[in-house]
Amino acid sequence: MPITLKDEAALTGIGQTEFSKNSGRSELQLACEAVSSAIDDAGLKPSDIDGLVTFSLDANDEIEIARAVGIGELNLFSRIPYGGGAAVAVVHQAAMAVATGSCKNVICYRALNGRSGFRYSDGVSGDLVTADLIHWSWYMPYGLMTPASWVAMFTTRYMHKTGCTSQDLGQVAVSTRKHAVNNPAAFFYERPLTMEDHQASRLIAAPLRLYDCCQETDGGTACVVTSAERAKDAKHPAAMIRGIGVGAGAEQEQMTSFYRDDIATLPEMDVVAKQMWEVSGLSAKDVDAAVIYDAFSSIVLWQLESFGFCEPGEAKDFIKDGNLEVGGRLPTNTHGGQLSEAYVHGMNGVNEGVRLIRGTSTNQPAKNDHVLVTAGVGVPTSAMVLGKMS
Repeated sequence: MPITLKDEAALTGIGQTEFSKNSGRSELQLACEAVSSAIDDAGLKPSDIDGLVTFSLDANDEIEIARAVGIGELNLFSRIPYGGGAAVAVVHQAAMAVATGSCKNVICYRALNGRSGFRYSDGVSGDLVTADLIHWSWYMPYGLMTPASWVAMFTTRYMHKTGCTSQDLGQVAVSTRKHAVNNPAAFFYERPLTMEDHQASRLIAAPLRLYDCCQETDGGTACVVTSAERAKDAKHPAAMIRGIGVGAGAEQEQMTSFYRDDIATLPEMDVVAKQMWEVSGLSAKDVDAAVIYDAFSSIVLWQLESFGFCEPGEAKDFIKDGNLEVGGRLPTNTHGGQLSEAYVHGMNGVNEGVRLIRGTSTNQPAKNDHVLVTAGVGVPTSAMVLGKMS
């Protein structure tokens, strides 16, 4: 039978540094701290690791990390391009490696000084690579130079088409902050946000306000992926990968696919959702909690629709009445998300997905049989559904 990655691999260890605005140390040190912590959490030794996967954006050399933490020979090192869309795609690479026997235990990691160092919010407003000038020349004259401005374009069209309002976006931000308030690891721990605060905050790129935009963070995260068989001996309950998908949509250009017939949807998320549900044999009705990539509040709404939690255009109604909070239909971003915990290109969300399956989230829902984790917005995207090991 062909390998479909259903129940072939599991996440058994997670690790992370503290999240801050100024780490005071190199990105390599952040990566090594997170990797070492994940190895220990999995109950393994550094020498048990034989594969490393990260982002093409990550500045940390795999060989240097391996030497620094005591990892020996490597059978795999791989990198996924683009930004947050890689957060689950790195797990996909690792899962394929252990499912095919290429590796025994693979570490996925991401570390950056995203506030004190290079700031991704600058987009192309800083130095440009000559090869990109032709592409960006179509957008720069109109002020479309940053991720916030690119997503604001899609959001404006979505709001016009569906009747979604700024307060609906605020509902996403406020519910996410409620979770961060209880999470000591979150930057906004014990710092609540009201709808009034959201509506009074300054516009970053209309209609996106300050609290509709993710943070810029220094920090590192890592996770261990191993085979289903080895996961039985893990130190903590394993999070089985029931289904996982990676993909891009037709006529896609990272975050500026403005020439599509309809820019009020995320067709790349539809592609990934179809893959993931088919592999897992599950559907949205089977999911008890979610970690939905939230670089901006509006993209949470699109993804709720893409993954089938509601019909197109109805996400604004789905999120009402506390449905994204613990006790609601779909507790979402229980760690505080990128809006209120930290922005580590979505990798901190992967760790929260594992905690939700283990039952150790600081905002743990009563039911946690299956957890959705998504990654990406307007770039090649990825998603997985995790489950408990039987």
